[in-house]
Amino acid sequence: MSDQHIITTKKILTKLPSIIAVLPSLAKGLIISNTANTSKAVGLGLCIENCARNNPNGPAIMYEDRTLSYLEFNDWVNTISHYLLDKNIKKGDCVAILIENRPELLAAVAACAKIGAISAMINTSLKGKVLSHSINLVTPKLIIAGEECLQAYEEIRETSNISNNRHLYFSDNNTQLNPGITPSGWINLAKVITNKPTINPKTTDQIFSDDPCFYVYTSGTTGLPKAVIFNHGRFMRAYGVFGFASVRLKSKDRMYIPLPFYHSTAMVICWGSVLAGNSCAVMTRKFSASKFWSDIRKYKVTSFGYVGELCRYLIDQPSEPSDIDNRIRVIIGNGMRPSIWGDFKTRFGISRVMEFYASSEGNIGFSNILNFDHTVGFTPYPYAIVEYDKEHEQALKNNDGFLKKVQKGGVGLLIGEITLKAPFHGYTDSRKSKMCILHDVFKTGDAWFNTGDLMRDIGFRHAQFVDRTGDTYRWKGENVSTTEIEMLIDGVKNISETVVYGVEIPSTDGRAGMASIRLECAIDDFNFLQLLTYFKKYIPNYAIPLFLRISKEIDMTGTFKYKKFPLKSDGFCLKKIKEPIYVWLPKSDTYIPLTTEIHRQIELGMYRF
Repeated sequence: MSDQHIITTKKILTKLPSIIAVLPSLAKGLIISNTANTSKAVGLGLCIENCARNNPNGPAIMYEDRTLSYLEFNDWVNTISHYLLDKNIKKGDCVAILIENRPELLAAVAACAKIGAISAMINTSLKGKVLSHSINLVTPKLIIAGEECLQAYEEIRETSNISNNRHLYFSDNNTQLNPGITPSGWINLAKVITNKPTINPKTTDQIFSDDPCFYVYTSGTTGLPKAVIFNHGRFMRAYGVFGFASVRLKSKDRMYIPLPFYHSTAMVICWGSVLAGNSCAVMTRKFSASKFWSDIRKYKVTSFGYVGELCRYLIDQPSEPSDIDNRIRVIIGNGMRPSIWGDFKTRFGISRVMEFYASSEGNIGFSNILNFDHTVGFTPYPYAIVEYDKEHEQALKNNDGFLKKVQKGGVGLLIGEITLKAPFHGYTDSRKSKMCILHDVFKTGDAWFNTGDLMRDIGFRHAQFVDRTGDTYRWKGENVSTTEIEMLIDGVKNISETVVYGVEIPSTDGRAGMASIRLECAIDDFNFLQLLTYFKKYIPNYAIPLFLRISKEIDMTGTFKYKKFPLKSDGFCLKKIKEPIYVWLPKSDTYIPLTTEIHRQIELGMYRF
């Protein structure tokens, strides 16, 4: 790594004016985010009510041709809350939410938050047994689903364990103007709330920091998706730190959010920042690189949320004279690659990149409050970056049996100390929570959360994200569990053994999926078209392996674990691998052999994966 990324005393001194300017909002944010008082009413519902009181006529949500003021949004949310209360949904009950990005999604989540119900934020791209598993994992009392997700749900409805009279539905349109059709076996939520009260429910004042707000799903490092407990206190910490100290939006600001709201980046970081500023969330159903900047100008947006892949797609678009014609003054997200950071800011005229680091289940977070380049920023929480052996995938210990911190500039495993101010709430499965905790790290009796991420220490409590460890890789802004994909592939006829891992593709962010498979038949007799059809049916597109390595045998350790490190190192390089490699190219309907010419074209970035 170049020394230019190291943060020195001289660099800190250049930031003194901005440090002084941000101190009042930083102090306010830290006060709000301090949820040590567990008897004080807090939470998402109160944040929305504050906006309705402070900026009643200001826009809360813009979506397509719809604009909702905070007063209108709060009234709508209240009618849903009162209906749920009438259905005997109470504090601590779980409600599955299966709706794509649109105002109905936020209204359903906010309604649950106001009565203390826990919104299970189901990934809308899931299907089959993974969807069924995700729902049943949290034993919801009812489900609120959008018309756009009905087909996927109906295919697993019999296994969902939700009573038939507990299926609520939003049609895929402006349901405030037109409730739409009511499918058989569903209750049309837009119809049944029309006569419900619009006053704030009394339950909002009975929500405290330790009360769960969401279940956010993560692939973690092994197995099927896990549900992370995200309580109202954690929401308030994001609301305070990101909303007041980092992004600092005002009531006239508008944030464009093209990210899925079943992830905490959109739901917590972006929306929390919007609510902190009494500003407006501009929603879009899905990200579109070609429409992005026209939307930014159309809605007069001043901020947007991102993940690294999004930024790369934008900078890959042909340059236009209008690129700099926008009102953007700050963006917030994670995964901005150092290789595009400077060009992105310059091309689009963006002065502040509030890169951050956080995980749905983690107890620490970083935020680029001082606006340095190429860093996830600063954290006030106790953490350490310790030496890590990537080949054997384990932290290194000293002669006394304790872990060793890396030197400034070094790369290692990020861990966060578990304290009263930085608790670890974990997963719904306590066994999986325990697997993430490291004990006796620097002294006997201490406990630390293992993030599973490799970070670079660049000084002054700032860090730089490097990579993920273990059996998870990140692609298209999603964490992909290799174990889950391996299990699905192992069920395919004529495949006897599978190892899945992530590999780097030039000019892309994250790691693309690659599977080393051992066939029980001749390669010419294997049906690659049928394999891809199977993948598309049971696996989200982002999790489908792009490369297949046809191996005669797969190396194992003495304890019968696959040696993934050599496979990751080989990637899809034809110079290193003599075995056949197949690739799924964009817009193709099957895997084809990877030739030298195709490999060259991939290296040159001629394919947009």
